[in-house]
Amino acid sequence: MPCNCDTDCGTPARLSASGETVSLQIDGQAVTVPAGTSLMRAAIEAGISVPKLCATDSLEPFGSCRMCLVEIEGRRGYPASCTTPAEAGMNVRTQTDKLAKLRHDVMELYISDHPLDCLTCSANGDCELQDMAGAVGLRNVRYGFDGANHLQAKKDESNPYFTYEPSKCIVCNRCVRACEETQGTFALTISGRGFESRVSPGQDQAFMDSECVSCGACVQACPTATLQDKSVISLGMPTKSIITTCAYCGVGCGFKAEVKGEQVVRMTPWKDGKANEGHSCVKGRFAWGYATHKDRITKPMIRERITDPWREVSWDEAIGYAANQFRQIQLRHGKDSIGGITSSRCTNEETYLVQKLVRAAFGNNNVDTCARVCHSPTGYGLKQTFGESAGTQTFKSVEQSDVILVIGANPTDAHPVFASRMKKRIRAGARLIVADPRRIDLVASPHVRADFHLQLKPGTNVALITALAHVVVTEGLVAADYIGERCDEKSFREWQEFVAREENSPEATAIITGVPADQVRGAARLYATGGNAAIYYGLGVTEHAQGSTMVMGIANLAMATGNVGREGVGVNPLRGQNNVQGACDMGSFPHELPGYRHVSDTTVRMQFEDAWGVPLPSEPGLRIPNMFDAASEGTFRALYVQGEDIVQSDPNTQHVTGALAQLECLVVQDLFLNETAKYAHVFLPGSSFVEKDGTFTNAERRISRVRKVMKPLGGLADWEVTVKLSNALGYAMKYTHPSQIMDEIAALTPTFHGVSYAKLDKLGSVQWPCNDDTAEAGTPIMHVDGFSRGKGRFVITQYVPSSEKVTKRFPLVLTTGRILSQYNVGAQTRRTPNNEWHDEDRLEIHPHDAEERGVNDGDWVGIASRAGETVLRAVVSERMQPGVVYTTFHFPESGANVITTENSDWATNCPEYKVTAVQISKVAQPSEWQRGYQRFNDRQLELLAQRHDSVPAK
Repeated sequence: MPCNCDTDCGTPARLSASGETVSLQIDGQAVTVPAGTSLMRAAIEAGISVPKLCATDSLEPFGSCRMCLVEIEGRRGYPASCTTPAEAGMNVRTQTDKLAKLRHDVMELYISDHPLDCLTCSANGDCELQDMAGAVGLRNVRYGFDGANHLQAKKDESNPYFTYEPSKCIVCNRCVRACEETQGTFALTISGRGFESRVSPGQDQAFMDSECVSCGACVQACPTATLQDKSVISLGMPTKSIITTCAYCGVGCGFKAEVKGEQVVRMTPWKDGKANEGHSCVKGRFAWGYATHKDRITKPMIRERITDPWREVSWDEAIGYAANQFRQIQLRHGKDSIGGITSSRCTNEETYLVQKLVRAAFGNNNVDTCARVCHSPTGYGLKQTFGESAGTQTFKSVEQSDVILVIGANPTDAHPVFASRMKKRIRAGARLIVADPRRIDLVASPHVRADFHLQLKPGTNVALITALAHVVVTEGLVAADYIGERCDEKSFREWQEFVAREENSPEATAIITGVPADQVRGAARLYATGGNAAIYYGLGVTEHAQGSTMVMGIANLAMATGNVGREGVGVNPLRGQNNVQGACDMGSFPHELPGYRHVSDTTVRMQFEDAWGVPLPSEPGLRIPNMFDAASEGTFRALYVQGEDIVQSDPNTQHVTGALAQLECLVVQDLFLNETAKYAHVFLPGSSFVEKDGTFTNAERRISRVRKVMKPLGGLADWEVTVKLSNALGYAMKYTHPSQIMDEIAALTPTFHGVSYAKLDKLGSVQWPCNDDTAEAGTPIMHVDGFSRGKGRFVITQYVPSSEKVTKRFPLVLTTGRILSQYNVGAQTRRTPNNEWHDEDRLEIHPHDAEERGVNDGDWVGIASRAGETVLRAVVSERMQPGVVYTTFHFPESGANVITTENSDWATNCPEYKVTAVQISKVAQPSEWQRGYQRFNDRQLELLAQRHDSVPAK
C-alpha cells in the first residue's frame, strides 16, 4: 500500500519508468515495491517499524545514524536499511537480538552527550531522539558527563523565527541536506571533525549573518530541539493541525496550521501539497503573525468626511450607511456612478461575490481587480494565441525541462519555493537563459549559473523576443511538423515573414536592446535545440506598454519550436499574489463574466441572469484607470474596495489620491488602516486567510482549500461582509457557507464544472479545466492534443518604443520589483519580524552612475520623474547595468509609485511600472512628498487618538 502522507517513510519514493517491481521478504512478510525502493521504505510501507534518526523521506538517504541497521540472509554485516535498495528474493530481518543490542548501544552514545532536560525541552513530545530512545528500550546511560561534551555550547538566537541550540545537535546532517537538496542555498555545513563536528551556518557566523534565507527547511528536518521555532518555545506544542493554503505569492503552498485552541503556534509545509511538496519560504513558514497584529482594525468605522475622526459603529450601522450612500449616489448620478474592486488576496468565493454584487446589485460592470496592474496582459496575450488565459504547466513540470528561459522574473525573491525546484533541476543538468535588466541571483550564484544572461534595456522586451524568433526562423530551427499539425498556417506564414526581416535580426536589434547579437543567437539556438524548453516569466514582461505584445511574442516562440503541450515545456506566468489567477477566473474584469466570457455574449449573459434573477448589462464597465479619471471628472462618485491598497500599489500616486479625494463615498474592507483607507468614509474590518474558508487558485491553475483556523477577529469573514452589503442594497444573497458559493461557480463556469469542496477534501487540490472532459483531478498540462482555441495563432509583434523617454533632464531608467522578505505593498510582512532583513525600500544604482553623481552607498538620494519625486537610500551595486536604477515598493513612505507614470499596456491598461525616466541626485533631507505623507500620517494618528478617546471607558 502507498505510504500515508503523514507517515515519514524514511527515504523518497522511487518510481521505475518501466514499472519494474521487486518482491522480497521482510520479517517473514511478503513485500513488493518499485525497483530502487530502499529497504527502509519497503518495510515502513508494509507497516514494519524501523528505527531511524538521519533518515527522512524528504531527503536522499545518508546512512550516518546507524539506527536503521538490518540483517539480510546470506550477507555479512549489518547494512543501513535507508541506503540499501530492495532486491528480488531478499530475506530481511529488522528485529533480532543482535540488532537490538547495536541500536541500544548507538542510542546510548547519542544520549551521553545530550542534555537530559526532556521534561522542560520545547520539543518534548515532538522529538525523534526521544522517540527512538524509547523504541530501543534505553533506560540507563553508562557514561557520565565528566569528560568532553557539548552541553555548554552557546545558543544562537539571532534569527527572529528560530533558535539554534548546538548542545542538542546529534550531527545527523538532515538540516545541511535540507538546505542543499530542498532549498538549494547551501548555507549550512558541518564544521570541525570527529568530536568537534557541529552544524554551522558559516565560518563562525550567526544565522542572521549567513546566507541562510530562513525558508525553514532545516527547522522542519531537525529531529531534535536543535533547530526550533521560537513560537513553539514560547507557546508550547500545538494540539491539532488544519490543512490550508498560503496567502502570499502565486505558488500556492500547502501548509498545516498547527494550533492550540484557536491560537496558531506554527505553520509547517504540507508534504502532500502538490505545489510545494513540503517546502516553504520565510514568508509562508514564519511571517503569519500579522493575522493577530495590534494594528488590526476589528470594529467597523464610518465618517462623513475624510478629515473627520473615525467613529466605531456596529456592523449593521456600517453596512446600512454604506448601502444608503451607494443608493443615494446612484439616484443622483446614475447607476454607472459607482463600482467595486476585487482582491487577489481574497478567496475565489469572496472575489466572485464582489463581482456579482457589482453586476447584480449595483447594476453595472464597473468591477476590476489588481490583476489589472500586474498580469492582465497574460490573460489577453495567451487568450489570443492559445485560447486560454492561463499558464500551461504544473510547477513540477520543470523537473522534465532541459532548457529554462526566465524572462522578467526573479523567482528566488518573488516565488522562492518554485525557485528551489527550478534550481534543483538546473543543478541536475538543465540549461538556463535569463533575460533581465538586473543581474538577479539566478544569473550567478553558488551551484547555479546561467548559460546566457540577456541583460536588455528596460522596455525592449518585444525587440528581444522577436530577435530570438528571427534566429529560429532564419536558421531553420522551427518545429515544422508541430506547426503543421497544431497551428494556424496563415498566421504562421505572416509571422514567419515578419520575424525573418533584417530589421528583426539580433544584429539590428542590438542597438535597441543592448544585448550583443552573439548572445541572442546562442540563446535562441539553445532554446530551440536543447530539448524540452520551458519559459517562465513575471511582471518584468507584463508591466510594460507592450506587455500584451510580449506575452504573445513568448507564445509565438514556444509554438514555433513545438514547446507547448507536454511535460517540461510550456509558457508559465509566475503570478505575483496568492489568488491573482483566481481573481481573473472569477470574472473580476469589467468586460468578462466568470470563466473569461464576454459580457456582450447574450447566451452566456442569459445563463447568469437566470441564476442571479436580474437583468445584466451587456456593455463593459470601467477599468481601474478609467475609474480614477472619471472620479477626477466628477462622473464616478463611489467605490467599494475589498482587500486592495490602490493608493500604494497603483502608479502615479498623486493622481490616485486626487481621484479618491473626489469620491462621495469610499468603502474600504481590509485588515489594516492602509493608505487607501485614509481616503475612506467607511472602513469594514477584513479577515485574514486563517479566519476564513474558501479556495485559492495558484499560477498553475491549482485550486486549493483555505480552511478557517480561528474565528474572524472582526466577527465576519470577508464573504459574509459582501453578503450583508448586498442584502442591504436590496439584492438577496442567501449563502451560509463558502461551499455553496463554489457550487454556484462550478454550475456557471465550464472550466470549474467538476470543482467541489468534497472533491478538494478528497484529492487535496484540482487544476482547471476540471469538468466531464478531464480527469478527476483536472488538467495538469494544457493544450496536450490541441490548443483551446483550435489552431494555435501566431501574432505579429512589432516593437514600439515606450513613450517614456530618457532625456538630459531624466537620463536614467527606473525599474521596480520585489525582495524575498517582503510582499507586495508590505501590509502583511511589514508587521512581522521580516523587517529585520529589509526595513526600507532602497535604490540600487550602478557604481558608474553613482560616481557621476557623487553618491556613496547608504546616501540619501532624490529621485525625480515626470510624475513626481521622492527620496530613498542608495545601494551602489553592480547588479544594475549603467543607466538603470531599481527599487522595491513594499513601504508606503518610500513613495515608489509617486514617481511611476500613467503609461500603460496598449491592450489592458496594465501600468508600465518597469520603465520610468528619472534623475538621481544626492540630498540631505526627505522629499516634499514624504514630508506631506508624514503630515498626513500625523493627522490620521490624531484622528485615531480622538476616536479612542471618544470611546467610553468600560
